[in-house]
Amino acid sequence: MKISKEVKTAILVILGIALFIFGFNYLKGKNLFESTDVYYTKFDYNALTKASTVTVNGNNVGKIQDIKYDYNSGKTIVSFTVNDKLKFSKSSKVRMYETGLMGGNGLAIINSYEGEMAKYGDTLPSEVEPGLVTSLTKNFSGISDNLDITLKSTDSLINNLNRIVIDDSEEGLKRTIAELNSTLKSFKQLSFSANGLISKNDENIAIILENFKTTSQNLSLLSTELKEANLDDTLKNLSKTVASLNTVLSTIEKGEGSMGKLLKDEGLYNNLEGASLQLEQLLQDMKLNPKRYVHFSLFGKKAKQYDAEGNEVK
Repeated sequence: MKISKEVKTAILVILGIALFIFGFNYLKGKNLFESTDVYYTKFDYNALTKASTVTVNGNNVGKIQDIKYDYNSGKTIVSFTVNDKLKFSKSSKVRMYETGLMGGNGLAIINSYEGEMAKYGDTLPSEVEPGLVTSLTKNFSGISDNLDITLKSTDSLINNLNRIVIDDSEEGLKRTIAELNSTLKSFKQLSFSANGLISKNDENIAIILENFKTTSQNLSLLSTELKEANLDDTLKNLSKTVASLNTVLSTIEKGEGSMGKLLKDEGLYNNLEGASLQLEQLLQDMKLNPKRYVHFSLFGKKAKQYDAEGNEVK
């Protein structure tokens, strides 16, 4: 079948127009073959490839469509597609994370379930998660430092032991082995003694444990009784009693009331002191001159009288 010149000319014209439109849009930065069912996100640097996966909760749900560098903002623009069944909000974040120990990164959609749903062409916020390998490297660095310190300490300990044990003479080695043997025998005898002591006091240990169990139960019951006892009211009453006592002491301190006046009235104190002195003098006089105060007559004679100095008055 031959194609006429007119058909060939028409095909060439159509192809030319299509190439012109494609080239014009390409020069404007648009790719007509690029899918429109994509989402976008931005990162400060690029650690992805087009083979990187797009996941949700560890499940592969899409792929990266294109990775471009924006010369105006200095950021890397990543476009990706997901399964049409996947629905997520516009406020969800796209996290770049390390996929394994052997390297490689991927994108994870962290759904926030808030706000309106994302649509094709939306640019989602992004974040970068610290890589597992980086964390392990830091941890291993700390472990290696500690291991190096431990090995140095072990080496120093072995050197010190060598200084103690090493003896160039044959007798020194024999003496060291003999001392080591003696030490092991001492430990063996000590262990036998400890086992014998435990065996002999097995019943006593059981009794002690039983007593401890009983004591702990009694303490538990005591704590329960104290808890059930109305200690709160008792403490409140005690507090009121102390407050009342403080009030009484304050009244006494101010000299109010009978007790306060008794303790604070200096005149009463002086009177009591004078009466006490006079009583003491009276008792002294009664002791020295009993005849002034006591008169006794067996036959009914008239009692003799005495003056203040103790002389008989006739």
